[in-house]
Amino acid sequence: MNSGIERFSLNQQTIRQWPLPELVAGCTAAGVRHVGLWREPVRAYGLRAAARLVREAGLAVSSLCRGGFLTAADPAERIAAVDDNRAAIEEAAVLGTGTLVLVCGGLPPGSRDLSGARERIADALGELAPYAAAHGVRLAVEPLHPLFASDRSVVSTLRQALDLAERFPAERVGVVVDAYHLWWDDTVAGQLERAGRGGRIAALQLADWITPLPEGALLGRGQLGDGSVDLRWFRERADAAGYTGPVEVEIFSPALWARDGAGVLAEVLERYRTHVL
Repeated sequence: MNSGIERFSLNQQTIRQWPLPELVAGCTAAGVRHVGLWREPVRAYGLRAAARLVREAGLAVSSLCRGGFLTAADPAERIAAVDDNRAAIEEAAVLGTGTLVLVCGGLPPGSRDLSGARERIADALGELAPYAAAHGVRLAVEPLHPLFASDRSVVSTLRQALDLAERFPAERVGVVVDAYHLWWDDTVAGQLERAGRGGRIAALQLADWITPLPEGALLGRGQLGDGSVDLRWFRERADAAGYTGPVEVEIFSPALWARDGAGVLAEVLERYRTHVL
């Protein structure tokens, strides 16, 4: 069925030039059955309208991005962050996805205390996990490349993500395995096995690492097959660890955003078949 793309999921940011109705129509036309959504465009379209649009097209939402940013030391900022994550949990439930991706947050201004920031993430997870479970949503901690440790995520490795997640039941807190962020880490194979044993893999995301980074680390992700990442290895290792969920392609690239969306999707699917399956 679908020429091997049964598990393929198109993350909304890969073709961000498509408004939500075009994303849904384009995926349907291409035989894609899963989409990863982002809160901002969903809110702009209307949460319940977006949920209805996706559902009526027969698409499943593989994940919602993003919650997180849970490292604030200021009490008022922390309360605001927890409240925003509660809202994200509610949005994920309305969209019908069981996975809320968490970009956990960098160091507060002026701080150099990485361990303290990670403990504040753990404290927030303890507060949010029961709320998420009550809504049928699992929190998914995403480790980001160390380039982002100062401003986006003090969780840089799969080991660090699992150390946080394993403080909670697996059905409440899992991890995101994103090849773009983890490809460089020589411990990732063992950590993938660990994640699989514990039933912790909540999402698998793919993009390639190309150098020099054309738009910086945030917007410099490469098309599948254009860079240094062994994408098939990540998919096979996740499968061997027991992961059977969607395989989400998430590429932030102004070069792709400047192109025709249908052409980008066709190319991504061809690359997926060649470099992932």
